[in-house]
Amino acid sequence: MLTVDSPLRPASHGPEELVPSRYALKVGDIDVMVVSDGVLPLPATTMATNADPADLADWLDHMFLPPDKFDWPLNVLVVRSGDQTILVDAGVGTQFPGFPRAGQFPARLEAIGIDLASVTDIVITHMHMDHVGGLLAPGVKQRLRPDVRIHVTDAEVKFWASPDFSLTVMPEAVPPVLRSTAARFLAEYRDRLLVFKERREVAPGVVARRTGGHTPGHCVVDLASGGKRLMFAGDAVFPVNFEHPGWQNGFEHDPEEAAKVRDRLFRELMIDGGLLVAAHLPFPSIGRVMADGDAYRYVPVFWDY
Repeated sequence: MLTVDSPLRPASHGPEELVPSRYALKVGDIDVMVVSDGVLPLPATTMATNADPADLADWLDHMFLPPDKFDWPLNVLVVRSGDQTILVDAGVGTQFPGFPRAGQFPARLEAIGIDLASVTDIVITHMHMDHVGGLLAPGVKQRLRPDVRIHVTDAEVKFWASPDFSLTVMPEAVPPVLRSTAARFLAEYRDRLLVFKERREVAPGVVARRTGGHTPGHCVVDLASGGKRLMFAGDAVFPVNFEHPGWQNGFEHDPEEAAKVRDRLFRELMIDGGLLVAAHLPFPSIGRVMADGDAYRYVPVFWDY
């Protein structure tokens, strides 16, 4: 668990929530905290745009979920490696009024005693509004240190200069907000961006690498220390994809490539036995991947109190 002198150590003060919103663990010498930004209520069909509606309905029923809407969890990561504190994604902020139960991340960090000024680096897996919007929330930029380093792939920055939504299947109101949020993020933080092509070691044992698929510049973040591993997969994985890795998500800009990326990442996790965390798996979103016939099985970790 987190060490006593860790900047990620939860404070003893601050409001307590009935539903836990953070979970701490260690990956070797690396401190990790998964923090919930809330949930995103979206049409259930968005999770599997190429699935037979009856098959999707069966899956939702099997999971005891409503047939029409699905509350996508939204998880972000705070990591400490050496003297660096790294934020991986930043939640949705206040960018879309249709998501009133999301945008909790900045307040939750403050409530548990993590100062935004302690963040040395930010990794953006991709520039969808539910991953950069938190950086645009009121007061956040002013609380970040002026020399904070924001790591994002070159392909992602180039894509959002003129984004292509032709293969996506999103609610009609969403694409304009995605465009405006990405444009505002680039305008406000361009001087702090450190772009990379394919791979960057952000801190000891913390590596961001481009996968593409979900967006052309989408990346995952690999943690490795002391023989232990964890992958933050961003939006490469959704809850339906273990049983149905070929089901396409409506937010994927290249759904066929995204399915290939997903399969490749699942196989990597099976081989190295590493932990998986993803933005839209149920909080705290920590588990392992196992083979299950022609598909996969997600095995959540037992919570460590």
